[in-house]
Amino acid sequence: MSAPEFSAKLLAKLAEAEMLVAFTGAGVSAESGVPTFRGDEGLWAKFRPEELANVNAFMKNPELVWRWYADRRKVMASIEPNPGHRALVELERIVPHVTIVTQNIDNLHRRAGSAKVFELHGNIERNYCMRCGVRYDDVDVVLEQGIPRCSRVDKDGKRCPGYVRPDVVWFGEILPEDEWYGAVRAMESADVVLSIGTSGIVYPAASLPQIARSHGAFLVEINPEPTPLTDQVDEFLMGQSGVFLPRLVEKVKQIRAHAPR
Repeated sequence: MSAPEFSAKLLAKLAEAEMLVAFTGAGVSAESGVPTFRGDEGLWAKFRPEELANVNAFMKNPELVWRWYADRRKVMASIEPNPGHRALVELERIVPHVTIVTQNIDNLHRRAGSAKVFELHGNIERNYCMRCGVRYDDVDVVLEQGIPRCSRVDKDGKRCPGYVRPDVVWFGEILPEDEWYGAVRAMESADVVLSIGTSGIVYPAASLPQIARSHGAFLVEINPEPTPLTDQVDEFLMGQSGVFLPRLVEKVKQIRAHAPR
């Protein structure tokens, strides 16, 4: 496979950028081996995601839903960030302000070392009580007959009876407000936006690149195949982010190192 080439315009935009946003989707995680949401996962292949990832399913059979998420957590915990994730971390050492906006719940950007991350669809390594809102990391969740329950005790010594659920966005739920508006503000101020490994069909997240474009950002897509966004971008790099990003970052690093100060 020949080394990817980049246009002079793309390199110039990245070399001059002060505010850069990387908008990532499932394709980035897939390069690390994270199975897709609808993949064949043995026992779980007989369930549609909509049957497990929603509030009604959880209230009807919380133990079944927790078993599914426990399996997904186990898989994701065994997977490491890939060269694409690490290249975005390296980009933070080159561009003054870099923000990650991700649709992925696997925590790989944070594990790779990215400092500023907006997680639109939540994080599978976090949980919270549905009744009182107390948050729990995975290590703090206590299993009781397979169903995590809240451990908060009030001033009268009574324990909260709420179920603890994964801190992810389920079907029919709105995106977390802080994460969404943080992502919008980042898009509005970006000089360059890299849309990486996202299908461009899951809304409202899919509207973010258009927001950036309407505010003057230079829009780049990196994807193995064209998407609904492709015709709207300034540059389209067809291939895997783990191939393109390390080489692109190295090129930008070289240009910035030799730029007049």
